[in-house]
Amino acid sequence: MMNKYNIFISAIFLILIFSCSEDTLDVVRTGRISGKVVDKVTGERLSGAKITTNPASTTVFTDSLGNFNMDNIIVDDYSVQAELAGYSSAFESTTVLDGVLSQVSFELTVADTENLPPLAPTLVSPEDGAEELPLEVTFIWESSDPDGDELTYTLDLRNGSTDEMQIFEVGQDTSYTVNNLQLATKYFWQVTVTDDTNDPVRSIISEFKTLTFPDNPFIFVKKMNDNLVIYSGGEDPLAGNGQEPDFNVLQLTSENVNSFKPRKSNVLNRIAFLRNSGGATQIYTMNFDGTDVRQVTGQRPLAGFRVEQLSYTWALGDSKLYYPHFDKLYSINPDGTGNKLEYTTSDGSFISEVAVPEFDDDLVLLKTNNSSGYEVRIYTVRLSTDLEENVILENVQGAAGGIDLSANADRVLYFWDTEEAQNSAYKIFESRIFLKTIGSPDPPVQLETDAITGENELDTRFSPSEGGVIFTRVKNNTNAIPDIYSILFDDNQNDLLLFTNSFMPDWE
Repeated sequence: MMNKYNIFISAIFLILIFSCSEDTLDVVRTGRISGKVVDKVTGERLSGAKITTNPASTTVFTDSLGNFNMDNIIVDDYSVQAELAGYSSAFESTTVLDGVLSQVSFELTVADTENLPPLAPTLVSPEDGAEELPLEVTFIWESSDPDGDELTYTLDLRNGSTDEMQIFEVGQDTSYTVNNLQLATKYFWQVTVTDDTNDPVRSIISEFKTLTFPDNPFIFVKKMNDNLVIYSGGEDPLAGNGQEPDFNVLQLTSENVNSFKPRKSNVLNRIAFLRNSGGATQIYTMNFDGTDVRQVTGQRPLAGFRVEQLSYTWALGDSKLYYPHFDKLYSINPDGTGNKLEYTTSDGSFISEVAVPEFDDDLVLLKTNNSSGYEVRIYTVRLSTDLEENVILENVQGAAGGIDLSANADRVLYFWDTEEAQNSAYKIFESRIFLKTIGSPDPPVQLETDAITGENELDTRFSPSEGGVIFTRVKNNTNAIPDIYSILFDDNQNDLLLFTNSFMPDWE
């Protein structure tokens, strides 16, 4: 009996020890802040100055030698403020590390009694500590001047991961928008105001954190540093048809290499894209956030008429990639194995584009052309028999392309230059979007868009629901800046501008 009692007591004792040890796992890490406050002109040490922090921690006052100490401050980034009657307030930033003493010093300026300094800016938005903010943030603040002086502002923005500091000269506005912020990154911001008479006055330092990872359905290309760069972007669900363009734009590839024609796989959570490598155009894949880049093709790259006119597609439930190589269509596994010839044109014409339906693994839609890009044919082929099934477009003059095929293989989307121009520079003058219903005797229907004379519509793709189209619109002059739009079928709304200075879109 006694043994059982002892065992029970021992068990309780062990449980208590274990519980106590668990409680000690969540230790609050702290450090210290110390410093001094002096007169900026005379160097006199100032006693009685009030020292506070943001985020709030504790409040202390300087001693007779102008020194102060703040103990047990939780590890974080802080804005430290010094205030003393007759002087303008001052701010300094510091980082508190575990068990480390952080030091800051203040040089206070005597306040001008004839012309008072402006009030320290109050940071309105984003709120201090805000999280999951988009990659485009509008900063808003407030300030005023006791003498009614004209005020100008500067916004300082620091990346908490890289310590990179961006300084924006805002002028007289009390708001400023910054885009292209980084994912899952803590930022610190501060606003400085000046009346051009007194010393500049700084706000406290506020912090926020950007999205961990945005659910961006769009991928597209921009030109940077003479290279093509892939981005993703979103559509503001709260804005409807009146939304501002360039929502949640995120850079995925480096501006130091040429990457283009992205194609998204929601099955594999990968993005395929083209990249110039060693004088050839190869298929690569990467994660949705641009990491884990892998080369897929190798000895047999994409080839044909003009690299920028070539396209490829995910196929067979995204277990394969189909791509053109002159007059041949090849398939390859996403890991680079299993390269296989699928189809060869009967007349030697080049295959430039390929699309597949979702529910027929044996059917492909092809666009072929001659070595100059013309004599275009758009048609479907049954791979198991090498037989053509439906001709969508042929015997026309001018450029055509941007092919896409509906999930049920009953509708084909493409563009065609209605000017029917053919020239050695392959210049397109007035391409428009057409929709052809397979099996219908009716001719293709030109979509009603807001395009005007002198503009081209290119890079056409069905929306995921096939209730609309995404496309590029660009003027036909050299070096014109392209934009990406979307339209909905049977909708009286104007075309919706999604992304500026962008092209080659994909929407999944």
